[in-house]
Order: sequence, then structure tokens, then C-alpha cells
Amino acid sequence: MARSGREGLAAALGAALGGTVHDLRRLSGGASRVTSAFDLELEDSGGTSRRPLIVQTDRGDKAGPAERVRMERALLSAAASAGVPVPSVVASGDGDHDGVGAAWLVVERLEGETIPRKILRDPEWQAARGALTAQCGRALAAIHTIDPDAIPGLPARDPLADPLPYLDLLGEVRPALELGARWLTRHRPPAGPRVTVHGDFRLGNLLVGPEGLRGVLDWELAHGGDPAEDLGWLSAPAWRFGGPGEVGGLGAVADLLRAYESAGGVPVAPARVHWWQVYATVKWATICALQASAHLSGATRSVELAAIGRRVCESEWDLFVLLGVAASGPAVEAPTEAGEGRAGAEVPTAVPAPFGRPTAAELVEAVREYLESKVMERSEGGARFEARVARNALSVVERELRLGPAIVGAHAARLRHLGMADDAALAAAIRQGAFDDGWQHVAAELAASARDQLLVANPSYLSAPSD
Repeated sequence: MARSGREGLAAALGAALGGTVHDLRRLSGGASRVTSAFDLELEDSGGTSRRPLIVQTDRGDKAGPAERVRMERALLSAAASAGVPVPSVVASGDGDHDGVGAAWLVVERLEGETIPRKILRDPEWQAARGALTAQCGRALAAIHTIDPDAIPGLPARDPLADPLPYLDLLGEVRPALELGARWLTRHRPPAGPRVTVHGDFRLGNLLVGPEGLRGVLDWELAHGGDPAEDLGWLSAPAWRFGGPGEVGGLGAVADLLRAYESAGGVPVAPARVHWWQVYATVKWATICALQASAHLSGATRSVELAAIGRRVCESEWDLFVLLGVAASGPAVEAPTEAGEGRAGAEVPTAVPAPFGRPTAAELVEAVREYLESKVMERSEGGARFEARVARNALSVVERELRLGPAIVGAHAARLRHLGMADDAALAAAIRQGAFDDGWQHVAAELAASARDQLLVANPSYLSAPSD
């Protein structure tokens, strides 16, 4: 948590807020900040009282985190004035002289649910599911009334400055994302009015009660931009969490736009929302690669971050669904004894390994079963979640051991069909515009590769609702 540990943070918070901190517990830890809950005990002439609060502390120690906290405090105040449901700000600090952290923000703790899969599935949220699409439209209309020039330090952002430079820094070669970025550049619609954009408005950052939306959380990515960005981000496939609706797994884009415009939002054409859905999909895939790189570089070793790297193909598949591109050819299967998969790709003939039994696949299976039958059932909270992630990662390895050779062979055949030596050559050709006129043909081949990757990474994703 903070540098001085939980007890030190509790004491520092109590001193800063003029009370006693109880039950300080960490809720989450992102790349830039840690979120914790606590109760603040206050004494006055009437006795003692307790107030449920949330503290967010930045990990950084430079000027950037302090500026973000000041900006977020201004945003929350402006959002409340605009009628957006947000937690009220209690206190903040922009320096570690107070012992809390490099920069911190304390807000009231509202009651409700944020876990998307619970909101989309549990019976107690049924009424909320029916109300949320329209409530999100009205909340976004209110957010977009905030004057971006009235928020000190609110950045402006060119959306196309994000995905590809990040991939270049990583050295990651993803032809499908190159194709998505190229499509975005060639089909970019005229910009809408410049407004305050939340930047991450989606399930997971929305606090929900039985009646629906109770709070809009996590404003750290807010910026000045196009209002359609928030509408498209909320409607992106990554944030449907298996739900049937296009808007956060809940409802239809037409209903979202109707509520948005009825609440005073500027009219937004569905085609503009679609462009921003494609943008969100390419950007989220890039973010997944960035998160995996934190593990691969050794900066933050984490089985969760490592597993996220294999989710890039989910967004690549989403990209081709959004673009209306069908995968070419059938999916691969495990090779037959003749050494050929169902798709007809040549794979190496199996040579008996010199290691004896158990094989690599059998060892992976044994460890996965141990995690399922022993570790997961004996663990709680974060440890149980991480054990589940590790179990899923081993399932990915099992499927790759079985299907990998056939998938590699099928992908190599597609590259030859396109006249490319490897993925790097294909990515470079796409970026240079060599396939602008026949991009659908290339997209169909890349969609087939994304589908085959999903057979290893997450086969169930192929049968998830697509609208």
C-alpha cells in the first residue's frame, strides 16, 4: 500500500482527516494508483460517528500524480454540479509531506456493486439492467456539458496517437491491429464538438444499486475530446462481459443515443459510434499487450498480467466482427495420425519425445487439476482469483500443446497466400497502404488467424453474443 505500510497509512490518513481510521483494506491496485476502503471515526460534542470512505493513493513520486489528483477533484466537483451521480470529495493531498502518499484523494464510499458479471447475471440486479442503458445515456449527456477549459490540466488527446506508437515501443508485431489502425485512419469521421470526456465510462467503473446507476467512478483518464468517444467506449465488445446487449452487455445503441439526446446531448450518428467502437477495440488490444509487457519485462511479475497478453486475440476477433469480415477457411483441429489438421495445413509428424512419462501435457494437466481441487477451494479473495487465473493459463498451455502445430502451419500458409514472409512484413505492408484497395481479403485471412488463436486462448469467446 503506502510506503510506510498499512498502519502508517492509517495513522497518516487519520491525522490528515482529523479522526481515527478503522478497517483499512485494499480494494484494488492498478498501474498508477491503489484504492482502499476505510471507516473514519470522528468525535464531536454529540459523541462519535463513523463515515465510510475511499482513499486512492498514487504510486508515483513526481509532479504528474499530483496534477492528476487536482484535476480529478475539479472534475468530481464539476460533475456533481452538472447532475452526474458521483461520490463527494472529502479531502485530497498532492505531496507526501503528509505521509499519505505522493498524491491522494478521499471520497465518500457509496454502497453498490461494480462487478460486471454480477450486474449482468444476478437476479437482484434485474431491474437495474432494464434501467442502466438510458441512465448511462443521461449521465454521459451531463458529463459532456462540463466545459473542458474549466478543468485545470485537462489534457486534449488525438485518438490516433495512441495504439500504434505503443506497439512500436513494445516491439509487438500484430498485423490485425495494424489493419485496424489503418481502417481508423482512412475512415475517420469529422470531429464532434470538444467536450469533457470521461475516458473509461463502462461497467466496472459504474456503481450500481438495485434501481440502477448510483455513481460514476474512476475519472483519471478524463480528457477533452469528441463526445462520441464515451458512447463508443461504453458500447465496445470488450465491455459487454458476455451480456447480450451492445451497450455494456445491457441494451441497444439506439436506446443509448435516444436517452443521450433527450437529456441534451448533441445528436450523434450511429456511424460515428461505430468508428469509436472500432477505435476502442484496437486501443484495448494494445492496452492488453502493454499490461503483459509489465510482466515480461520483469517490472511487475504477475500471472494475471501474463495471462492478459493472450487476450489480445479476443479484441482482434472483435475487430473483424465490427468490420463485418468473416474468417477465411475452416478452423484447425488437432493433427491426425497422418500429420494433418482439418484445415489441411501441414504439421510436423510426431516424433516420440525422449523424456518418458508424464509428458509435458500430462504435467500441465496435473498442475491444473491441483489448482482446481486443492488451491482454489482452500483460498479466498485475491488468492482464489489468482489461482483461477493460473488454472486458466495452464488450460491455454494444454490447448496450445494440442493445437499449436496445426495453427502455426495454417498461419504460415496464409502468409504465403498473401505473398508475405512473416508477420513483420505483413504489418509493414499494411501500414504503408499496400492493401488499402483489397483490405477485406487480408482481413479475412487475419480473422482466420484470430479465430485459431482463440481456439487456444479462450474457445468460448467464439460463441459469445456478438451484439
